[in-house]
Amino acid sequence: MKYLILVGDGMGDLPMAELGGLTPLAAARTPAMDYLAAHGELYLLRTVPEGYPPGSDVANLSLAGYRPTECYTGRAPLEAASMGVELADGEIAFRCNLVTIAAQDDGGLTMVDYSAGHITTAEARELIAALARELGNDQLRLYPGVSYRHLLVYRGETNGLVTVPPHDHTGRAVAEYRDRYRVVPPLAELMAKATAILTEHPVNRARVAKGLNPANGIWLWGEGKAPSMQTMQEQYGISGALISAVDLLKGIGVYAGMEIINVPGATGYLDTNYQGKVDGAIAALKDKDLVFVHVEAPDEAGHQGLLPEKMQAIEDFDQRIVQPIVDGLAGTEFRLAVAMDHFTPLSLRTHSDQPVPVIIYDSRRVGGSGQPYTEEAVAKNGQPLADGRRFLEVLLAR
Repeated sequence: MKYLILVGDGMGDLPMAELGGLTPLAAARTPAMDYLAAHGELYLLRTVPEGYPPGSDVANLSLAGYRPTECYTGRAPLEAASMGVELADGEIAFRCNLVTIAAQDDGGLTMVDYSAGHITTAEARELIAALARELGNDQLRLYPGVSYRHLLVYRGETNGLVTVPPHDHTGRAVAEYRDRYRVVPPLAELMAKATAILTEHPVNRARVAKGLNPANGIWLWGEGKAPSMQTMQEQYGISGALISAVDLLKGIGVYAGMEIINVPGATGYLDTNYQGKVDGAIAALKDKDLVFVHVEAPDEAGHQGLLPEKMQAIEDFDQRIVQPIVDGLAGTEFRLAVAMDHFTPLSLRTHSDQPVPVIIYDSRRVGGSGQPYTEEAVAKNGQPLADGRRFLEVLLAR
């Protein structure tokens, strides 16, 4: 038996007046997911334990079969693992976003764009390399990632620093959050100097000339130390592979002992290499028990408040990931889960923590729920799942 987990990051949403009271998922054309829901079983999975932030780190740990209450230390350590960066005792990893920030006349700051216009990886690497040359030292180490997502490793104490994700504050004032870094002078100094260097860098001058958002600042968040986690083989006795464009997901896969399949052209947005992900998943199932495929685009559109793009991302996930993977498994026995890690409502532009709708489809089974894959249908008809461990046990039929 083969197993798959297909994740449309942030697909969930709230009813919208402009869609006649439907959500984007309900309004989108999703024949593949609707078929699997009608012929499979529906569940409501709590991916975010009470008291935990509804981040993709916590939620995807749950989808990978973990209980975040037992292993979660922060987002950035997972991303560090995906980049091959080992954290020593006393070291703390931070996600380092390249962002677009605007200074106001009254001294305030506005988070214009948490992704610096989804800056290209090539441009971003030039900028991070420049910061590393001029500001890096034994206490502060910068590592380039993908697009706007990068890593800082800090050796020292954080003195009670509490950070916030930049994507939670798009278009909003952030000076009060920036001021928090003053309790850790090396970090506050790093961020201030980075702004000066980035603003004058040729990459950003060229972006401004093209009318693009410049990456004129860095934002540190998601901090944590290295977690302690069992592998999927140790927990469930199965082998696995993971496909994602996002370092966070790859880091979860590293700690889970899964093979990380890097797909050329995987971007984490609407222009990602969908076919490459499908081909990678089908190929991996030849010698792995379970494959986890993650698509980031619905979440990115949700953070930007873009309804047409979120609809497109959901439909692309359905027709360019779910359907071709099911078609590629024709004639084989498999159990497949379709899920989202959390909701990313367009009206909020950030994550929310309600239980998520999940399909579990068994290729051998006749019958099913008879319901479409929508938030409302699953809320009314889905069976509750308390946590990620129970989810994976149900998927594995144990």
